[in-house]
Amino acid sequence: MGEAERPYSADDGVLALSEAPPSPARRAAQGVDALRHGWPIRIGRAPPLLAAETASGDVRADRMLISHARGVTLKLANQSAAAVPEAPVAMRAAEPLLLAQALAIADPSADLANPLKGPFKALSIDWAEEAQAALELARIAGILPAFLIEPEPEGEAVSLSASDLAAWHNLDTLRIAARAHLPIAATDNAEIIAFRSAHDLREHVALVIGERNANRPPLVRVHSECLTGDILGSLKCDCGPQLDAALHAMASEAGAQNGWGILLYLRQEGRGIGLINKMRAYRLQDQGFDTVDANNRLGLPDESRDFPVAARMLDLLGVSSVRLLTNNLAKVVALEECGIRVIERIAHQLPANPHNERYLATKRDRAGHLLT
Repeated sequence: MGEAERPYSADDGVLALSEAPPSPARRAAQGVDALRHGWPIRIGRAPPLLAAETASGDVRADRMLISHARGVTLKLANQSAAAVPEAPVAMRAAEPLLLAQALAIADPSADLANPLKGPFKALSIDWAEEAQAALELARIAGILPAFLIEPEPEGEAVSLSASDLAAWHNLDTLRIAARAHLPIAATDNAEIIAFRSAHDLREHVALVIGERNANRPPLVRVHSECLTGDILGSLKCDCGPQLDAALHAMASEAGAQNGWGILLYLRQEGRGIGLINKMRAYRLQDQGFDTVDANNRLGLPDESRDFPVAARMLDLLGVSSVRLLTNNLAKVVALEECGIRVIERIAHQLPANPHNERYLATKRDRAGHLLT
């Protein structure tokens, strides 16, 4: 039987799927997965890159990709160049770097325990877009933004392009995955709704308190996950008290005023830098840096939370206007830019304690948070 006459078989579909080129979102996901596993990546025209934090084995390289903020500490970039702390810098060491040496260069929270060696030389980068994409991939993966350039042995690299990151941030695949009644300490009239995206392993949730009232926009709190504050009762921040106060405010709204509320709990620990990097930032804070400078010394943004995902969640819940419980104008702007009307901003200020006074002052003075 000739090829033209051969009947279709189930294997044909499997073959077609395996031969189809991966989508941009899939390539971005594969890139993040590679970094978490310590596998090399190749972004566009950039040379192979290996994450200094997660790599293993007898690997070495004489060049590294780091952030501008880290470059300042290593005397490789001037202060004006570090105005964007997470911008990329390439450097060459005098001798090939082993993984332990590369990690010491990558992690500023360990500087006191690992005095830095040199000399290092700054290099020009003719693949700047790809370098920036690599640092952003590291942030998404929750690892330090530092890479060995052309490691030896090289290994098989996962390939992607810098433009693939746009697909990672695409919210079109976010969907409601499950919902259930959930009595909580603040009220027994609450429903929890879980959201899932094909592009992102983080599963965000909404807690709807009270009965939907079409004539009254809900009281909404956009709250980003904080393991230390929400669960462990950390006094270094005000996240736990803010979460508890928001839930009780919504319960009061539902009980006394015929209103309702929505808590959007976003899985983006440490203002979007991840739990491990947040711990590194805490260690830097213990050394005297404030929360903004600590993030910047890590080569990470002081604010990288994804507020548009909150707007997408509200859209899926059929909510187009809200009364927002926040001191952060960035949340108001982000929701309105995504089509959610903020008809009222309600202050959400709680008393300081001796451990978080500086943190709250930094949010006010350097992050633009309001007091009222």
